[in-house]
Amino acid sequence: MPKVTLHVDGEVVQQEVKDHANLVVLAGIKQFPKLKYGCGMGKCTKCTCKVIDGLNQLDPPNWKEQKMLGDNLDEGYRLTCQLTVKDNLEITQDNIELKKKSKQESTTG
Repeated sequence: MPKVTLHVDGEVVQQEVKDHANLVVLAGIKQFPKLKYGCGMGKCTKCTCKVIDGLNQLDPPNWKEQKMLGDNLDEGYRLTCQLTVKDNLEITQDNIELKKKSKQESTTG
């Protein structure tokens, strides 16, 4: 089972999750309680994280992440509600500072 390491509120939480798990779903059913999240549908960005390790094991960003995060994707930011965990992953929700979306993303969304 993949191990997820989450840095949040100055704490480090490590937890094994089922293969192909979604962290926001797990947080919603109290199986990953420290994760910050909101709508769970890729619209609010409250679940934004920065991937520290394991970015290459994730699927490419989908259209929701592209619309909501824009150029921040290039910095390793992702929406946890849109991620499927397939391998070990280390993320942080501490000190998230998103840049404004690119002009192209802002005008199309």
